Amino acid sequence: MSLPRAPMPLLLALLAFTVLVGRAMQSAAQETVTLESLLKEMIDRDHLARFPSPAYTCRQASSYDRDTVAPDQPGWFANWDRSQFIRVEENAGRREHVMLDVEGPGAVVRIWGTWHGPRGGPFSNGTMRVYLDQSPQPAIEGPIADLISGGALVPPPLSDSVSPESPYERRGHNLYLPIPYAKHCKITYESDKVVDVGGKQGEALYYQINYRTYEPSTKVGSFARRQLQGLLPLVNEVGARLLHSGVANVDQLQANDVSVRLPPGDEQSLSLDGPAAIRQVTCRLVAEDLPQALRSTVAQIEFDGERTAWCPLGDFFGTGHRLCPYQTWYTKVAEDGTMKAFWVMPFQKSCTISVRNLGDQEVELADAVVHTGPWSWDDRSLHFHAAWRQYTKVETGPNKDQAAKGAFDVNYVEVSGKGQYVGDTLTVFNGIAAWWGEGDEKIFLDGESFPSHIGTGTEDYYGYAWCRPEFFQAPFHAQPTGSGNLTSGLTVNNRYRSLDALPFAKSIKFDMELWHWRSTLVNYAPTTFWYARPGAKSNVGPDPATAALPVPRKRSDIVDVVEVPGAIEGEELKIVEKTGGKTQVQASETWQWSGDQQLWWIDAKPGDRLVLEFPSESAGTHRVIADLTKAKDYGIVRLSINGRPVENSIDRYATEVSHEPVELGRFPLNRGANRLEIEIVGANEQAIKRHMFGLDYLKLEKAE
Repeated sequence: MSLPRAPMPLLLALLAFTVLVGRAMQSAAQETVTLESLLKEMIDRDHLARFPSPAYTCRQASSYDRDTVAPDQPGWFANWDRSQFIRVEENAGRREHVMLDVEGPGAVVRIWGTWHGPRGGPFSNGTMRVYLDQSPQPAIEGPIADLISGGALVPPPLSDSVSPESPYERRGHNLYLPIPYAKHCKITYESDKVVDVGGKQGEALYYQINYRTYEPSTKVGSFARRQLQGLLPLVNEVGARLLHSGVANVDQLQANDVSVRLPPGDEQSLSLDGPAAIRQVTCRLVAEDLPQALRSTVAQIEFDGERTAWCPLGDFFGTGHRLCPYQTWYTKVAEDGTMKAFWVMPFQKSCTISVRNLGDQEVELADAVVHTGPWSWDDRSLHFHAAWRQYTKVETGPNKDQAAKGAFDVNYVEVSGKGQYVGDTLTVFNGIAAWWGEGDEKIFLDGESFPSHIGTGTEDYYGYAWCRPEFFQAPFHAQPTGSGNLTSGLTVNNRYRSLDALPFAKSIKFDMELWHWRSTLVNYAPTTFWYARPGAKSNVGPDPATAALPVPRKRSDIVDVVEVPGAIEGEELKIVEKTGGKTQVQASETWQWSGDQQLWWIDAKPGDRLVLEFPSESAGTHRVIADLTKAKDYGIVRLSINGRPVENSIDRYATEVSHEPVELGRFPLNRGANRLEIEIVGANEQAIKRHMFGLDYLKLEKAE
């Protein structure tokens, strides 16, 4: 059974609007590229769906480790990706480190950076300068943090930092203000401290700069800072539009209802006539097991007789196999579970959208609508593509000290044809409490022997930094969940492109280093989005068997771990109160903790308290058993349960690391939430006085 073919209404107003837009774009192609035209292009959703005119290439300058020279030579996975510059030059008595030096005509379209000071000290916020067209005077000059994310040039979201809960120097900083130039662009950094250029004392500066280079005949009006005041209304409008996320005239578009119930194995389709363009896709999945439905319900799209998209719905909407509310310029997931995508998807003659349920439960597509509108198909028009692949239970690098020996390149996608790459979603289920994303992107365009895009870390590519786990959202990058960054679990990273889209005339190859700090297993699933002329091919095809696999919910779903029946894992307990020190999940296969993890309390002092909440399935008196770690730097603790103290203090000093179940006694428990209080009271005289405490698990046994 198929959903009906939906005719395209000939709305005169929209047709007239489309003709005007088309003429405006053709006219713009002949006019000078300016700051104003680039700002307008940033919020023109149609521009990605046509091959660029005037044509340009997009490249990246970054602080990647210069020992990276070729796949067959040592250093391909070199990782000193900081404070690496083109050169150092004297300029008016200043020592300036050159970050970018390129001929025009062109435009800088994205600057990302992060930093830290000497040996963890404060960053000096050195001076960034942007020189245009060989002028000895910088067009932009100021403290680098202020310029990139401090609002000195433009307000958010064009200038902003992410991971707001982390210290400023531990964030990713992003500037999306376009900086056009007619002939030449040079960007430098000056600091009054010694810059760290290979292990020496000083600051560490990580940076990425994406820039366009237009064809030589293209006229470009160079940026001048005074332009910003006159264009402030447009800057504010662009910022507001980018934050709004939705399609402005959606009520004027043709609404094609695709709501349907899908029994296991069922597939439903919608057919559309062209020329036209999909402009918004909306749906809400309803299923008893929603995480599984997000992965095993897949969409396939055929444009003009070619299959161009095959993707699980959760990954297509950038939320992976966990529903995580967030929004960007191209995607949105609402609190009620409604998912939207705003990619423009044109076609000349026909379109068929199919949704298939690969799972073993019924899935409902509720409130599902495909909105379409007119499109004038021409020789620059491009089909939308989306491809998903998962590397399942991939073995990662051996250990932190030898991580480079365990790193390897993972292919996101390879495409042959003509088009432009516009973004990706990466879903990772991490098998251990350690950082998985130390690797750098390597993007080869049109047969390059060395990637013109090589980065400084996976999280840097996605707009954040320092493997931070905090939620963030911005128009062109987001982390709907980072719960798997530093612990075992799920992480979803999105990066979408506008002015920094990557045109290719013949091909693109996108690899990402998979460099994990520890040996473990991970599920690593990139979804890639690009546009291409008819006939383009990719190396990623449908993979229903993998999409139908059970999605991992906990660490033991992808790695073998010690499991203690009935254990209430310490690392999963809610922290109610903490008067000092730090808590974290410590993971190790060495010590044979249940789940290979424990709750670890460190840097506390005598008198500090930690209060945890643990559940009981029944009320009444229970024997309470705690599996507690001991080592030479662990302290003496006093425990109490629901306000009743354990009879004796517990000394966890030992010469070697080990753990064992400790009988705490019999206590009356509530059905539901109960409290375990830990107080540091001192340390063994032989102990290293760090007063650590580790809880592997609790066990409750109903007393007779």
